[in-house]
Amino acid sequence: MVVMGLDPGGRRIGVALSDPTGLLASAHSIVRRTTLDRDLEALGKIASENDVELIVVGLPLHLSGREGGEAEKAREFALRVSEALDLPIEMVDERLSSVEAERQLQESRVRRGRWKERLDAIAAAVVLQGYLDSLRYRRS
Repeated sequence: MVVMGLDPGGRRIGVALSDPTGLLASAHSIVRRTTLDRDLEALGKIASENDVELIVVGLPLHLSGREGGEAEKAREFALRVSEALDLPIEMVDERLSSVEAERQLQESRVRRGRWKERLDAIAAAVVLQGYLDSLRYRRS
């Protein structure tokens, strides 16, 4: 089962995909936000081309675990994605995913000037990998 991970931001949506076995997440791309309809169309195309069966959306929580305004926006976005793509959605805590994505970029020696282009997709992969790992843990 291929799972798509999304890290929605104000300007970009990071996209990650799992492998068909559901073990590994990889950064796929970013969708530059324009209008909601165009964003949903772009995500739908990615989902269709990759036979996605489930979408995981990062839920931005405060470090305390409480939800704020950004979490509400993410939930609304996830609802719209689910309705438009007719796919189930799971919301996943994304605390510190951007920190981990930055660490991975530093280790890969990508020039800082190119970070913005990759950071959101890598953050989506971090969120998705956490979800996939938790599924494996629950099954064992």
